Amino acid sequence: MNNNLDDFDNERAWYVIQSYAGMEYAAKRNLERRIVSMNMEDYIFNVLIPEEIHYETKANGEKKEVIENPYPGYIFVDMIVTDESWFIVRNTPNVTGFLGSSGGRAKPVPVPMHEMIPILKKNGVTITVDVKFKVGEKVRVMIEPFAGQEAVVEKIDAENQIVTVLVELLGRSTTTDLRFDEVEPIKK
Repeated sequence: MNNNLDDFDNERAWYVIQSYAGMEYAAKRNLERRIVSMNMEDYIFNVLIPEEIHYETKANGEKKEVIENPYPGYIFVDMIVTDESWFIVRNTPNVTGFLGSSGGRAKPVPVPMHEMIPILKKNGVTITVDVKFKVGEKVRVMIEPFAGQEAVVEKIDAENQIVTVLVELLGRSTTTDLRFDEVEPIKK
């Protein structure tokens, strides 16, 4: 199979794949083996089954640590979608498909980063973000009620992907917090 990179936008993102209930760990192991055996390390970077730890009290009063999967049947994959990487993931034993891909070569839908950040943090995954603007620079706001307006970057919270901007509202400057994907840098 050739790597037809023109079919997809080639951006690295998190995607959700589905597996048979109770088979998430087997699917993860199978996928990790296939990544190595098919030399896909440059396209598929992380395979994550989120876990939450809580404690239950047993009948004798002892506390027992319980690890729970808050998303049974789902596995999160950090990858660049190409024809080949997509084929390898969806044809992995115990994987039933991508969430948000209805088949018929429909491209899978990535999970927005602002939704992935809390999941990644809970699971100890560190996030490095390529920030495309700096404090003091102008950006264009892409969401209502400020869509199309220019704003000045006041503060950047890279860990949570939040930018504080100064924007004009009814003739007054107002600060507001926006997600990184809600603003774009203004080309000079």
